Amino acid sequence: MGTLQILKKLITGSAKQPDKPRELGRVVPDASRCVQCGICGYNCPVGIPVRDYARQGLPVTDPACIACGNCVNLCPRGTLRWETSNHVIVLERFAEKMGDLDPLKEE
Repeated sequence: MGTLQILKKLITGSAKQPDKPRELGRVVPDASRCVQCGICGYNCPVGIPVRDYARQGLPVTDPACIACGNCVNLCPRGTLRWETSNHVIVLERFAEKMGDLDPLKEE
């Protein structure tokens, strides 16, 4: 059994591909805090240009992202953070309590 198959077995419980990938979350930037130093992208083990996402204020959606957290941990300005499906649920509940029915709309 190869190394990749062993890792899959440890993660999913079997050596076959899982039916649905696990949602680990995603990296979300605060563009107003980013000074374009490039430390995030430089330290990305799979070469994602994280700085480009941060500059635009867009979540990292690159399918190559392995969710290692290097970019979040090494950002000197705290520009990057993890966002999981739990964050969205909390945001929706908060908006519901505050009377905003669509919490993700832009004004």
